[in-house]
Amino acid sequence: MDYEQQVRRASGGDVKAFVDLTQQFQHMAFGAALALVNDFHQAEDVVQEAFVAAWSALPSLADPAAFPGWLRGIVRHQAFRVLRKRTLRTVPLAEAEDLPGEEVLPDRRLEQRRQSAMALAAIAGLPGKLREPATLFFIHECSHQDIAVFLGLPVATINNRLHAARSKLKERMLAMVNETFHAHALPDDFANRIGRLIEARGAVVEALFNPDAPPDVLTELAVSDEANRRAVAVQVFQPPSGAFVRGIALSPAAALPRGSTVLSSGNQSETPVNLDELGRLLPQLAGPSPIATGAARLLETGIKVIDVMCPLVAGGNATIAGELCNPTYTLYELTHRLKDGPDGLKLFALLQVWRDAPPGFSFPACFRLR
Repeated sequence: MDYEQQVRRASGGDVKAFVDLTQQFQHMAFGAALALVNDFHQAEDVVQEAFVAAWSALPSLADPAAFPGWLRGIVRHQAFRVLRKRTLRTVPLAEAEDLPGEEVLPDRRLEQRRQSAMALAAIAGLPGKLREPATLFFIHECSHQDIAVFLGLPVATINNRLHAARSKLKERMLAMVNETFHAHALPDDFANRIGRLIEARGAVVEALFNPDAPPDVLTELAVSDEANRRAVAVQVFQPPSGAFVRGIALSPAAALPRGSTVLSSGNQSETPVNLDELGRLLPQLAGPSPIATGAARLLETGIKVIDVMCPLVAGGNATIAGELCNPTYTLYELTHRLKDGPDGLKLFALLQVWRDAPPGFSFPACFRLR
């Protein structure tokens, strides 16, 4: 694995290099976590926390060649933190009335859960020295050489342990283990969800992500505030410009240091858009309005309700917000009527998409009409 150069670049603050490292080691880190916590969802949380910790501590790593074992140690530390928190809370039976009912799952879903439990039980039943290399091998078909580097063991030792693990797993279980682990593998875009804070000005946050896959508009981000042991939630409000995205923090963010880790949830935020906050921050997002410079001139759209009730300013800023349908018609009309005019208008369109929208569907949040 050619990773030492990426480690050196990432230590100097190169986000793209760290994304490459994440892509290279994420499945082995996931396997190592799963071998300890024995739960797919908690293992993913462990890996996410481990890479956040690794990004922050990477400049302190003196030997780039030691990165695999160093990362494995961070993964194990995070996994043991999860294991220490595993305690069952006893509550009165009457509280069960307030719990939401579980949705009735299709037969296939139930079968997948049963297979997952059987696969995990089979792996958990292996001796400790066999469990981790077997998990790494089945989770994403990692090569024997890669597993040896990650675990800091000779390749011959890995070969022997995997052979012993195969002998202990029943033949009928092998196919089930492979199918289950592939179904629960980390998403392909996991590495692209890690970004870096460029600047926080009041509630306006700018972050840097992989330029090939920046977060979509209205995606929820989490900025790591290690000094205060918290994560600041951010909504993306402006479409990416290359690798940069701009958003609005949902809680105070002024004290966040540059270079803080930013994680993208990959999902659209469920927090309603705060129009009052957006109006206050609009000058920072869009730049100064002609009103502020004393050069305001009304822009006639030909739409009476807008021209009378909410007149627009040539070269200024405007916001359309609401559910997807009605604001879309307004946006279409404004685009059609103003696209060939001499005056510009920076228009923010905050349109909430429907819950069953196709994957990847989004709407631009800010663009300029000419």
